[in-house]
Amino acid sequence: MNIAVCGAGAFSLFSVQAFLKVSGVKCTAVYDTSREKADAFAETFKCRIYNSFESLLDDATTHLVYIATPPFLHFEQSKAALQAGKHVICEKPAALVPEQAEELIGIAEKNHLLYVVNLMQRYNPLYRIIETIIQEKLLGKFLHGFFENYASGESVHTGHWMWDESKSGGIFIEHAVHFYDMFEGWFGKGFPVTSQKVWYPGNKKEAWTQVQSIVDYDGCPVNFYHGFNQPGILDRQEIRLLFEKGDISLYEWIPVLTRLHGLVNETELKKLEQLFPDAEIKKVNGFKGEDRRCRGHYRDYDISCEIILEDGKAEDKLIRYQQMITYMLEDQIKWIKNRDHQPVITGLNGLNSLKMAFASEQLAIEL
Repeated sequence: MNIAVCGAGAFSLFSVQAFLKVSGVKCTAVYDTSREKADAFAETFKCRIYNSFESLLDDATTHLVYIATPPFLHFEQSKAALQAGKHVICEKPAALVPEQAEELIGIAEKNHLLYVVNLMQRYNPLYRIIETIIQEKLLGKFLHGFFENYASGESVHTGHWMWDESKSGGIFIEHAVHFYDMFEGWFGKGFPVTSQKVWYPGNKKEAWTQVQSIVDYDGCPVNFYHGFNQPGILDRQEIRLLFEKGDISLYEWIPVLTRLHGLVNETELKKLEQLFPDAEIKKVNGFKGEDRRCRGHYRDYDISCEIILEDGKAEDKLIRYQQMITYMLEDQIKWIKNRDHQPVITGLNGLNSLKMAFASEQLAIEL
């Protein structure tokens, strides 16, 4: 599987390192509008440099094109690569409007090609553990959640394309798609109810640096907040999921840390021990006889103990991040080789997450 790369920025370097851990994968070519970046990339991966995207696509030895350019280029470049007969993995978002993502999926299907957006969060082993807790109702029914993204703005200077919505689509479209996709995987399709965008600094209206939306997942509200205004040393993220019998907190942009607080019986505790074999589990309270009976959210429960479970290491984040990208490529190559294989994500993930982000953008009240 020969991969050619369009866009030689820092994240492209990170991703290709993960791609090359897949057996049989080679990075054979690169194109970037910055010759300096292309030279550095080619030196790292010992690949060819092309002077135009068109000449890169003309290379018959290229099987797959990885697109890691700013969002406003994704649609045209993905379309050109698909029409040239290449498989495509594109960085998020798929495009700036859902109709363009739909068109890309149609072209890929017509030509029997891979088209997928690199929404790697579902490849996190922790993602699947949380999915099991939700599906098996180990803490009861899901009630409410939030994702708080206190991101650093140090690397996105005033003139950065991120703040030009004609190029980035804005924070909802450029960034929030990852987390809309995560929550859809856990709870099914959601519907944005309300959203807000905040100018910085105040009424000078230089850039939208904070956004927030509330999404309804079958009667369960989830709040999403993204702000790019923290010093780098304070960059941090938290997901909180509230259930009838407790809550789960996940930390970091790539979740690697877990804290679970809940009421469980013996069977549920054993299942959690199996899901988190390396976790520290503290029994805060134990219950016997009539005390095992409790009631909440109009339901009766049988419980044996109150627990606090903690698992994971913050320093594992970048390792986990690269593993997820590797798993994503392995999964997609399996589909290329065997169309009966059901991949974890498809082009629909890119489309559906973009629809959510676009709807949030359209609903947004400007503050």
